[in-house]
Amino acid sequence: MDEPILVLQPGRERSLQRRHPWVFSGALGRMQGRAGSGDTVVLASADGTPFGRASYHPKASILARVWTFDPDERVDGAFFARRIAAAVARRAHLAARTDAARLVFGESDGLPGVVVDRYGGWVVVQLGTPGADRWRREIVEVLAALPGVHGVYERSDTDAREREGLATRVGVLAGAEPPERVEIVEDGCRHLVDVRHGQKTGWYLDQRDNRAAVAREAAGRRMLEVFSYSGAFGTAALAAGAADVVSVDSSGPALALAAEERRHAGLPTGTLVEADAFKDLRQRRDAHERYDLIVVDPPKLAPRESYLERASRAYKDINWLAIRLLAPGGLLATFSCSAAMSAELFQKILFGAATDARRDLQIVQRLGPAPDHPVLLSFPESDYLTGLLLRAL
Repeated sequence: MDEPILVLQPGRERSLQRRHPWVFSGALGRMQGRAGSGDTVVLASADGTPFGRASYHPKASILARVWTFDPDERVDGAFFARRIAAAVARRAHLAARTDAARLVFGESDGLPGVVVDRYGGWVVVQLGTPGADRWRREIVEVLAALPGVHGVYERSDTDAREREGLATRVGVLAGAEPPERVEIVEDGCRHLVDVRHGQKTGWYLDQRDNRAAVAREAAGRRMLEVFSYSGAFGTAALAAGAADVVSVDSSGPALALAAEERRHAGLPTGTLVEADAFKDLRQRRDAHERYDLIVVDPPKLAPRESYLERASRAYKDINWLAIRLLAPGGLLATFSCSAAMSAELFQKILFGAATDARRDLQIVQRLGPAPDHPVLLSFPESDYLTGLLLRAL
């Protein structure tokens, strides 16, 4: 049976020539043959030149996501086995630091819609598109066969999946169900992960190198972590000798997990505050509090470009407050996980916050995602996490 062919409008193949893995609905010329949601189609220019194979999403703004730019490469079970094996091998060096890592990062690893994280003996998978969903069985078989894996658990419960018209799917896919808490070790520090109910797939693996950067500066310092979630920055700082850590988050269960984690690691609990971060920081400013080390890691404030103006005001406000709380010589590690927020714009926002606070700050280090979250040059959309480590003069 002939494969369905998605033929593009004249001139709309340029993004594929630049190896960008998305085809938008406006590029559709015609469909030769029949294809349903999630099916694999051949991509071809208006003159019939093939560009590779992609998953087809007829009701989405992103019409197709490229599996391969090689027109001769078949997309089958062996294809997924090769791609996953290659992605896992690229992360092998991280075993010297941690038993937790992102094994597959979607388009950056040539597997659009597929995210795979490993926490010790458990693998957590998110399938965010109909194309990824279609190959669920083959993907799970490969993951379950990885050395030391006790079970594969699905956390396909993202907003992106809903936008693709897919139902939420959560549960065991292979092997044993993960325990309520999974212990992992990162740079010698013990953490607890809730893979069944925690944010993302249970934890923020992308902040590994940034936690290490903060820990290197933590000894003897009084630290404030804002939007702390389960307090991983604070736990790493306490393990490195921080004098005290105040963790602020709006989620009581997340703070309870932070307390449990620190007791489990034999560390001081620190001060855990359930509060709105903006209100809490204003109260600390009014009380003239000062901290030697502050981490500001808010959730995604600009999910799309249309949110940028409002998000920029929020980023400026929270960082202005944090800067006001910095002791002389204090350090601020501040982040944006909004893909729509460029590193250049984020730095400008921080400049404005520092100016309004009448403080001079130095950029000590530029921060970004850990290397198991690589940014594909042809796919800038994978570059979502930006940060700065600043010193107050």
